[in-house]
Amino acid sequence: MPLGTSGIQWVWKYKIRPDQISKFRLCNCSAFQSASELSPFQSELYFFFLFNDCAGRGYNIYSSTDQHFQVDVDGTVELKTQLTLHQVQEFSVHAWDSEGKRYTASVRVENHHHAQQEETKNPINSALLLRPQIHVPYKCGTLWRQKRRCMLIPPLFVPENQNVPFPKLIAVFKSDFAKENTMIYSMKGEGADEPPVGVFIIDKNNGAIYVTKPLDRETKDKYVLTVHAVAANGEVEEETTEIIIFVIDGNDNKPIFTQNPFLGSVAEASPRDFEFMVANATDADDPDSDHADIRYSIISQTPPQPDPNMFIINPITGGIRVNSDELDRETYPEYILLIQAADMMGDGLVTTGTAVITVTDINDHAPQFEKTLYTASVPENKVGSVVVKIPVTDGDDPQTPAWTANFRIFSGNSGGFFSISTGPNKQEGIITTVKPLDFEQTNKYTLLVITENDVPFAKPLPTSTATVIVNVQDVNEAPVFDPAETIISKPEDLEVGTELTVYTATDPDTARAQTVTYRVSNEDRSGWVSIDRDTGLIRVKSSMDRESPLVKDGKFKVLILAVDDDEVPATGTGTLVIELEDVNDNAPVIEEREITVCSKNSVPVSLSVTDEDGSGFAAPFTVELHEESRNNWTAGMDDSNTKILLTLKTAIQQGKYSVVLRVYDSSLHSQDSTIITTVCDCTGEDVWCSDREISGFGLSPILGILGASLNLKAADDDPKAPPYDSLLVFDYEGGGSEDGSIRDEL
Repeated sequence: MPLGTSGIQWVWKYKIRPDQISKFRLCNCSAFQSASELSPFQSELYFFFLFNDCAGRGYNIYSSTDQHFQVDVDGTVELKTQLTLHQVQEFSVHAWDSEGKRYTASVRVENHHHAQQEETKNPINSALLLRPQIHVPYKCGTLWRQKRRCMLIPPLFVPENQNVPFPKLIAVFKSDFAKENTMIYSMKGEGADEPPVGVFIIDKNNGAIYVTKPLDRETKDKYVLTVHAVAANGEVEEETTEIIIFVIDGNDNKPIFTQNPFLGSVAEASPRDFEFMVANATDADDPDSDHADIRYSIISQTPPQPDPNMFIINPITGGIRVNSDELDRETYPEYILLIQAADMMGDGLVTTGTAVITVTDINDHAPQFEKTLYTASVPENKVGSVVVKIPVTDGDDPQTPAWTANFRIFSGNSGGFFSISTGPNKQEGIITTVKPLDFEQTNKYTLLVITENDVPFAKPLPTSTATVIVNVQDVNEAPVFDPAETIISKPEDLEVGTELTVYTATDPDTARAQTVTYRVSNEDRSGWVSIDRDTGLIRVKSSMDRESPLVKDGKFKVLILAVDDDEVPATGTGTLVIELEDVNDNAPVIEEREITVCSKNSVPVSLSVTDEDGSGFAAPFTVELHEESRNNWTAGMDDSNTKILLTLKTAIQQGKYSVVLRVYDSSLHSQDSTIITTVCDCTGEDVWCSDREISGFGLSPILGILGASLNLKAADDDPKAPPYDSLLVFDYEGGGSEDGSIRDEL
């Protein structure tokens, strides 16, 4: 019967025994329908059928789900064990296509009694079962040495672990050229000339392919080979053909438990069908076959009391469940199960393991307080203070969730002032304060506390309660400023003695007759403010300065203290924040004091201007030269109006000169600044001075420098004095005479 793709034929012959023929039907797909009627306890029966999918694709590997039948790779169905066929025998046959995908169809064997003897004369009974042959058709042309690609060879399937004489024939590769030529065959690839070498061999004369030893699917499940045929005279040559050999799984691996023993625990109050552990196994055989289809069962239980079937196991998942209501930890605290795992859905290879089950305690005892009334005292305002510890006892198994106690305050804690936690020994409740207590508001609390376990009670039990009376102790509390920080805004130039604000505190100790007094903290380094001891009135003590380093972001902070007159005085603190409003009390200042320029084609020199006042009293700036400095110099502001551009406009003699500039801020508050300018005998921006500069300048620059130095000393002695550069020094035209003498102009 033909099977395959274009250009290939698998040629089969088949044999069926015994003599009587009845019906064999493969449901859902077409098949060669032929079978033998079975007599009771018949031990030999062969079927052959061709299994196609409904799209016409062929299969040549099969397996049967009925253990009485074995399907060989050549399509022969053999009766493996004795079987009495009554009316109908049904089972499934699995088939794999050339891509290794599995398909399943139902097989129905019907027992029909036929009297017609002519059916026993079916000529196919004398046929001989042969191996498949691969025929390469002579279609692609006959040019000398022409190679042709016309074939797609379906895979071969070889069972693993065969116990037959080797080498064993598995297929024959035939070229249609062999009709007219003597062909030489060769084979390459893994299992042939590549590792593992020599597993498959080919007869070079007739194309017969053999397997030389038993295969192991778990080691290697597929081999890819290429077969080549060429005429002995070299005139014709076949295209290299790929052959894939799949190794068919055999049930050669028994299940293995993933661990042994399995350890599990179950509470003694667990209901029936409660699954509490899983015992599972693995099988190295093909996971898509029955060889790895595992079923589980319990062989024995130790001890067998009070019921030999205290547990059951899910045969498919291995989940172990409770099967009795009589679990009793105090009587039988542990069980040992002997469990079995068998493949072939429970009818194959078997392994055994152990499951050790510990019966755990249930919560059948409620924790009990040792006393029902507790009294404690705690100081007011103390957070985290331990109020009381209340112990309990429990009759359940120690250090188990059924024994560990939990506590909660059931009533009396509406303000959330207290919390309760379990102590380290798990049998003690500890009450602590989590908010400050106020004696003046509430001097006693009555708390109702209940205790439970980590797990719910296994049955209804009375809950133990305890009453805790907490007495609040009065302590001397510090006066409190309200608000704790007050903010005011004042100009920085207020006169000494000006009233700023009244800042007072209240004493929370209403049950005590106490007097509160005020003072400025010793940490205040400014000395700018003072506070009335009795009233809290704050005044200016000394001039304030917004530009002082003590002021941050225009704000000045003063810490005010309020002290009561208790035997052990308590001190409260408040913060006065003064936002100092800026006034125009600083004139612009030129940062540079000395510059150097060339006497010819001088480039402008940039001078930076700063003003310690804030925005509105600083930039933009304007500048003008003193009358005597205008003869030789020009000055103006840059585009930003924050820098001065000073330029020598006429060539003058090398020497040192004083240039007086008057700079105005945006409010026209001005200040004169003197710039000591060294003029060098050079051109442009390449400034370079000769030694003549040291000895050749005139008397007027010396007087200017001297005057500036004297004025600097005055500025150091008086912080409010103008800077030294406000000294007016004239810039006479020219410099010292050529011989270094003092000029006539003086």
